[in-house]
Amino acid sequence: KGESKMKYSIIIQKDPKSGWYSGQCVQIPQAISQGETIDALLENMKEAIRISVESRMAEIKKRYEGQDVFYMDVVIP
Repeated sequence: KGESKMKYSIIIQKDPKSGWYSGQCVQIPQAISQGETIDALLENMKEAIRISVESRMAEIKKRYEGQDVFYMDVVIP
């Protein structure tokens, strides 16, 4: 099974005092991180998104454990 790729939007802000960048994922608001450079921020955001998605999936699996459910992908143009 191949790994699916998702695209996420990130709001990025530069702190004028420290010069560091902070980011928040539009689709997953709890995915927040920072970095000294844009590249560092992006790597940290990927990790924050991954952790948020894995945590949410664990919650969903627990909620529906033992029930007859299935997953479907929905594409929104």
